[in-house]
Amino acid sequence: MQSYSKSRSGKNMRLNNLFYKISHWESWDWRIKYVPILPVWMWNCIRARSFWFFTPSNSKLVFGGFEGVTKMSIYEHLPPGSYPKTKLIKAGQPFAEVEQMVNSHYTYPFVVKPDVGRMGLMFRIIRTPEALKAYHEFMPVDYIVQEFVDYPLEVSVFYYRFPGEKSGTITGFIRKEFPEIKGNGESTIGELMAASPRVCFRLDEMRTKHADKLNVVLAKGEAFRLSNALNLSRGCSLVSLESEKDERLLKLFDELSSYSDTLYYGRYDIKCASLEDMKAGKNFSIIEYNGCGAEPHHVYGNGNTFAKACLILAHHWNILFRVARRNYRLGAEYDSFQKGWKIMIRCRRHFALLRKLDAMFPDF
Repeated sequence: MQSYSKSRSGKNMRLNNLFYKISHWESWDWRIKYVPILPVWMWNCIRARSFWFFTPSNSKLVFGGFEGVTKMSIYEHLPPGSYPKTKLIKAGQPFAEVEQMVNSHYTYPFVVKPDVGRMGLMFRIIRTPEALKAYHEFMPVDYIVQEFVDYPLEVSVFYYRFPGEKSGTITGFIRKEFPEIKGNGESTIGELMAASPRVCFRLDEMRTKHADKLNVVLAKGEAFRLSNALNLSRGCSLVSLESEKDERLLKLFDELSSYSDTLYYGRYDIKCASLEDMKAGKNFSIIEYNGCGAEPHHVYGNGNTFAKACLILAHHWNILFRVARRNYRLGAEYDSFQKGWKIMIRCRRHFALLRKLDAMFPDF
């Protein structure tokens, strides 16, 4: 009887998860979400006479920042002090050198992540020398060591500015919340993960990362963080901050964008002490800048229908074309088809490797 009850419960859980996925377009595969607006992308390719119409948008970044750009090269275009202290570690570098560098410049905990990465793949918080050694020996690609920023809020700001103009536009402003499960005093972490609509689609990955905690029973109301990476693909939640957009916020991002006259179109991911502090230009740190390949996350955080989201995405692609076209007229060039294709193939292989590694390597 108990076995039948569990089987029925599991079946109901699967049906609930399927219904959730059908009714929440945000959880669909990105290829499905973008199919309706592919004609907009192709039209921009045709009128630019380039398959990579976006590459002049952030002309000093590799491929316009669409894919393949290193984090170290992006930080070069940000004002000193506006991003965390960061050092590059080469793949295969002797660990003794890494340990010496860390001991000279960092205190535990700190952050590690691939120099070319996305979606929080292989992002980890390192709290002990043993964890650093394990990460270094596991990673076959270059990665960065970055000071841990302990501000309580993480936000995303989508910003664009036309070349030659002093002020731009903030199209999106959202707050990120960590993916968590909450205990009921009875279920194990493994059972709670399987029952969570935001987690069940990556259940194998989460079971691997939290293998030593699957049988732990959380107290009622007790929260358990499933990922330290605040990425949509890692299951984080997005909350609209549309009402917080103002002239102070725009002034800050005009200044950041104009620092090296490079960053015209993309998304800033920032940690801050408070929204007021950030607007005043203090107590914030830019964790990431994502160039022309960045998705405007506010399509997810504002309760939009799928149709409305498609309109927002199409609008951003048309803005991207205009920014790139303006830079092209100022002397920037479109990447050749061959060059862009090589970058795309290399990135596909690189991210496939990172995805495989991330699923195998535990969170500390």
